[in-house]
Amino acid sequence: MRTIGFIGAYDKTDLIIYIAKLLTEMNKKVMIIDATTLQKMRYIVPAISPSKIYVTEYEGIDIAVGFHNYELIKEHLRMPQHAMFEYDYIFLDIDSPEEMVNFNIQSATQNYFITGFDVYSLKRGMEILEGITEAIPMKKVYFTKKAKKEENEYFDYISLGCKVLWNEEIIYFPFEQGDQTTLMENQRVSKVKIKKLTQAYKDGLIYLANELIDPQEDSALRRAYKQLERGV
Repeated sequence: MRTIGFIGAYDKTDLIIYIAKLLTEMNKKVMIIDATTLQKMRYIVPAISPSKIYVTEYEGIDIAVGFHNYELIKEHLRMPQHAMFEYDYIFLDIDSPEEMVNFNIQSATQNYFITGFDVYSLKRGMEILEGITEAIPMKKVYFTKKAKKEENEYFDYISLGCKVLWNEEIIYFPFEQGDQTTLMENQRVSKVKIKKLTQAYKDGLIYLANELIDPQEDSALRRAYKQLERGV
């Protein structure tokens, strides 16, 4: 099982769902844990009987909402505490230092810090990073229309002193207004469809998903992408 942390204040709900969907198209078993303050998945992911805490299935993905640690999820699923989750991937959506500790983020297979360059995402993101007490490896994912050297230099400046071991690679994720419109339309019909997304956004999804799979699975990912694009 691989645990992937998606850290930050930037709205990353759709990003996580769409990457998870690509993996489920490859017959991978995926759980997303929404451990954010706002719990956006509570509102955009349909659930038959939502309560304070619940696990629901959406587009072949298990979504856990309202939990503050793995133990509570196991208890809810009536699993023995010593048992292992039967997932290929667990995605953690986190926007607080407390939940990073609760979900043992330092032991994750891979951690991404997701941010845009709007003031809220940066300032709130810094609050999250400043709360880290133990050095954690992370890779930056910038949601920005154009990759600018100055943006990364500014981020490096404001994040000085944070206990993060930054990966040298930076992932720039282009995001157009048309993508936002498509994602909102998909939310309204409760579907994960990529056909109308810009090619740049789809390329970003493929790039991130490719980082999470084994090298020999690249062709399987490409097939899954084509199948999802056709809506089959």
